[in-house]
Amino acid sequence: MTLSSRVHVWFRAAVLCWFTTLPVSIFAQAPESRPAETVFLNGAVYTVDASRSWAEAVVIRDGKIVYVGTTRGASPWIGPQTKTIDLQGKMLLPGFHDAHVHLVGGGIELGECDLNGLTKLEDILAAVRKYAAEHPHKKWIRGGGWPLTLQKQIHKSQLDQIVPDRPVHLDAADGHSSWDNSLALAAAKITRETPQPARGRIEHDPQTGEPTGVLREAAAFLVADEIPPHSPEEYQEGLRRGLKLANRLGITSVCEARVTDRHLEAFAALEKRGELTVRAVCAMGYTDSGELSEIAKFVDWRKKYQGRRFRATAVKIFEDGVIESKTAALLEPYLGGDKPEMGWLNVEPDVLNPLVAQLDKLGFQVKVHAIGDRGIRATLDAFEFARNRNGTRDSRHHIAHIQMFHPADIPRFRQLGVVANFQPLWAYADPYIMDLTIPIIGVERARFMYPIRSLAKSGAVVVCGSDWSVSSMNPLEAIQIGITRRGLKDGPGPGWLPDEMADLPLLLAGYTINAAYVNFQESETGSIEPGKAADLVVLDRNLFEIPAHEIHRAQVLLTLLDGQEVYRAEKADFLR
Repeated sequence: MTLSSRVHVWFRAAVLCWFTTLPVSIFAQAPESRPAETVFLNGAVYTVDASRSWAEAVVIRDGKIVYVGTTRGASPWIGPQTKTIDLQGKMLLPGFHDAHVHLVGGGIELGECDLNGLTKLEDILAAVRKYAAEHPHKKWIRGGGWPLTLQKQIHKSQLDQIVPDRPVHLDAADGHSSWDNSLALAAAKITRETPQPARGRIEHDPQTGEPTGVLREAAAFLVADEIPPHSPEEYQEGLRRGLKLANRLGITSVCEARVTDRHLEAFAALEKRGELTVRAVCAMGYTDSGELSEIAKFVDWRKKYQGRRFRATAVKIFEDGVIESKTAALLEPYLGGDKPEMGWLNVEPDVLNPLVAQLDKLGFQVKVHAIGDRGIRATLDAFEFARNRNGTRDSRHHIAHIQMFHPADIPRFRQLGVVANFQPLWAYADPYIMDLTIPIIGVERARFMYPIRSLAKSGAVVVCGSDWSVSSMNPLEAIQIGITRRGLKDGPGPGWLPDEMADLPLLLAGYTINAAYVNFQESETGSIEPGKAADLVVLDRNLFEIPAHEIHRAQVLLTLLDGQEVYRAEKADFLR
């Protein structure tokens, strides 16, 4: 081979190597004759692709992303009718994905006696009194959102005084307790002689033995089952309220955490009318009946409820309760109390294991609420049982809340392919932790509370959700607390359990590409890449350029789903 031939071969090899190392977004750049509908320029575009790369410009056509790159490179896509948006350095992200939320139930709650955000007993009682006066036609006063920090201060007599003529049923913010007046207890025939229901507790006054009006877990259903059900229109209106809030916060995809056919009918109705402004995977609620016969219902619903933007392909299981009321299942007893208490499993292993195995065999994704270390372990054991029986498949089962771990179970998420579904907003030393939790579990066990960083370091897939209306749906608030392990108003300083402080890339992934993964949507959305849906959110500042304790101050200016605007802030002048 001559020298010139060798040079020619070397040159061709070098060029080929250069092309194969270019980002994927460089290809599929050449526009066709038809211009794009929307072009974003001069932005801080964090793509959350595999390389976590940055860009300046994004081009959208037919609801899809067709270009990601430099501002200069986007110019061929611009035509006379193209909407060109100069981001002026503002941040462009994939739309947020909430991996655990109750859009319908939370939205219904907003239209009832909404107590969320109120922390003082007098304010809560004033809100109940006001609501009852403004709704004299309602036969029941229902709502919720009161904090468990008040659980030792509340009593049925307080509600009796302000609403003496109608039953009152108010769920706690966490959904695991209720506060009822005497008429509500009477409607459910609850007296001092009523036996404690399985997997529930009726609280009694230690002096008189009378029910206090506080009901835990399954005991709350005794009253709830007496309340007339919501109408289909109320379910739909609740979903509309939830969607409006989600879009305002930049959320474009969700896992609706526990649904019945009434919830699914609401999703179907809104999608039919073009009003469903998120992508949703709906987790159908197992009733803890101990019966495998419920699975047939899930099979029917999965066939029936398959829309363009929603599908019912997951099943939700409540494995235990919450630590604050001693209903979460622990491996060792709670501290204090007259007798040892360890909480309880709602579904014991002899039922849970075959239940999960059968659901897995039928191709369902299984989502489990587990908070205590025994609840987490029992759930992991069930997933391992299913894998051993059925073989390994791409199941993407996940456990939500996962508050208190035994450290031996942390590596099992990676080993079993189970996704860790955290609510980072809860991971700081608030009164729930300091006043209600640590005193009854001790400092040693508290070390492995919300171990987000440890799970990530183990190689597990970490996703994030809000559990709204239990707590704020705002992803930016949750991201800040997950990073700082401090309250939103605390400013800079040492975090609670600093070894578990996450970083911004991890939590952004948890709210975008990883959450898309758990919903089996990662090829469609979750990152800013050519070919994916234009599900995008514009923030007023670059999160990587501000102190972590200021992240919650960032504002969503624009939310797009399939390239269509589903929210625009009033102050988004640059869009006009």
